[in-house]
Amino acid sequence: MKLRELFIRMTHFIGGGCLMRKALQVSESLELGILLAFSGGFMDAYSYIERGKVFANAQTGNMLLLGIHIAEGHYQLALCYFFPVFAFAFGIALAELVRTKQSDVLHWRQISVFMEAIILLIVSFFPNEYNLLANILTSLACGIQVETFRKIHGQGIATTMCIGNLRSGTENMYLYFQYGDLSYLKKGLLYYGIILCFVLGAVFSNACIKQFHTKAIIGCSLILLCVCLIMFYDREKKNNFS
Repeated sequence: MKLRELFIRMTHFIGGGCLMRKALQVSESLELGILLAFSGGFMDAYSYIERGKVFANAQTGNMLLLGIHIAEGHYQLALCYFFPVFAFAFGIALAELVRTKQSDVLHWRQISVFMEAIILLIVSFFPNEYNLLANILTSLACGIQVETFRKIHGQGIATTMCIGNLRSGTENMYLYFQYGDLSYLKKGLLYYGIILCFVLGAVFSNACIKQFHTKAIIGCSLILLCVCLIMFYDREKKNNFS
C-alpha cells in the first residue's frame, strides 16, 4: 500500500470514513486539519515544557495565572503571561490584515501559515534566557493559526485548543445516542479525532524537546511548511480555495 493511500485511509477513519462529505476547499480538508491540530499540540507543549510553563495556545490558562500572580504581588512574573495573551490577540489581527491584502500569487492562508512557520523557526534560535520573547512569538504564531483555519469539513473546529472541540464532540455523540442519526456520529468522531491529533502533537513535542531542547520547535515549523506546500499543490490541481 502506498504511503499516500495509507494516510488517506487514516484520515477517513478519524473523520468518520465515508460518512464525511468531501471538503469544499483545501483549507477545510481533514488532512490539513490533522497537521494543524498536531502542530497546535506541539506548540503548547513546547512553550510549557521548554519555555517556563507558559501556554502558547491556552490563553485561558495564561489569563488565570496572570490574575493569580497579580493577586500575589508577583508583577514581573505576571508580565510573562500578559505579553503572550497580547501577542495571541495581535496574531489574530495580523491574520485578518493578511486576508484583506489578498495576493495574486499566493492565497492569504498560504501566506499566513508561511509566516507562522518562519516565526517558529526564529523562536528556535532564542536560548532559555529569552523565554519571554520566545513565548511572545510562539503565541503570535498561534494567534495567526487560530484565525486562519477555523473550519474542517464545514464544521467550526479549532486546531490550537480543545475545549470547544470537546464540547461540540460530546454534544454530537450525545445526540447520536439519543436519536441514532449517523450525521451526529460523524461530527463527533471528527471533533474527537482532532483532539487526539492535538494530544499526539504534545507527545511528539515532548520527545523532541528531550533530544533538541529549544531547537525542537523547528519540527513544528517543518510541519507548517508542509501545510503551505499542500495548499499550493491542491490549488494548482483543483483551484478549490475560497
